[in-house]
Amino acid sequence: MSFTTTVKNEICTMEYSNTENIALLSAFVRSNGKFDDNKIELSTENAKVAKKLYLLFKSLYGTEVDLDQRTVANFIKKKNYIITINNKVDEILSDLSVLDSNNNYIESPKEYVVDALEDKKAYLRGSFLSKGSINDPKTSQYHLEFGFDNKHEAVFVQRLLNEFDMNSKIIIRDTKYMVYIKEAEKISDFLKIINAFQAVLYYENIRIYKEQKNNTNRLNNCEQANMDKIIETCNNQLKDIEVIENEMGLDLLDEKIQEACLYRRKYPETSLTELSNIISLETGVTITKSGLNHRFRKIKEIANRVRNKK
Repeated sequence: MSFTTTVKNEICTMEYSNTENIALLSAFVRSNGKFDDNKIELSTENAKVAKKLYLLFKSLYGTEVDLDQRTVANFIKKKNYIITINNKVDEILSDLSVLDSNNNYIESPKEYVVDALEDKKAYLRGSFLSKGSINDPKTSQYHLEFGFDNKHEAVFVQRLLNEFDMNSKIIIRDTKYMVYIKEAEKISDFLKIINAFQAVLYYENIRIYKEQKNNTNRLNNCEQANMDKIIETCNNQLKDIEVIENEMGLDLLDEKIQEACLYRRKYPETSLTELSNIISLETGVTITKSGLNHRFRKIKEIANRVRNKK
């Protein structure tokens, strides 16, 4: 079962007020419905969504509703559920703010459909049940989208989402208008808005796990990069010491410089911080990382002078 199906199934188990149910149906019919004076026809691949629509139309409008199951033979056989309403069509379409009194299509639902905050959330639930899909957070990308045939509906849903600070955007894909969200936190907020609370828990657990894993990987990469840098620095210092020893000997160097050479050879892979602590501990004379770094700069300068003379 896909994550999208899981979310839609959860939504369908919840009970809402009549005004919320009207907003939900309005969104579904406007984005999914085929209708004329005599019939409203809706379709969905989700059995629980079909049952939810069936029960809502019967309870709200006391109308007869036909629910049929068809098999769509494409590359993969899929079940498709068709909800058909053959009476009270004008009343329903008017009440859901789909058609006006002259049977003209209303480009955006009237204000009473989404007047209250909870009704706006319900409208987004209906849009998601009809045209929404969401990637499982286990996949590589976070992605939520709605695919609308009608530009006006896409714009309306985008604006509604952005009232909740969803930062949604629209692109045209083939002949459809895609409203999408890619930010993980925003998608999680959307699931809360549509009351898919079990889905939120699942989504957040996966998201937190992925973030922790990514943080761990970043820390490991940083540690490895630091180790590589330390080893490269140590190798360069050892090469400098070898050049000086081969060409002029270490005895001619200042005692402190000799000491740095001795301890670098004794501890060839330690960082400057570790080496300064070791020298301080073994000699009883405190030397800081900065002081030790100064000695190695001197060693490098001497080695470069020797190389240039050669």
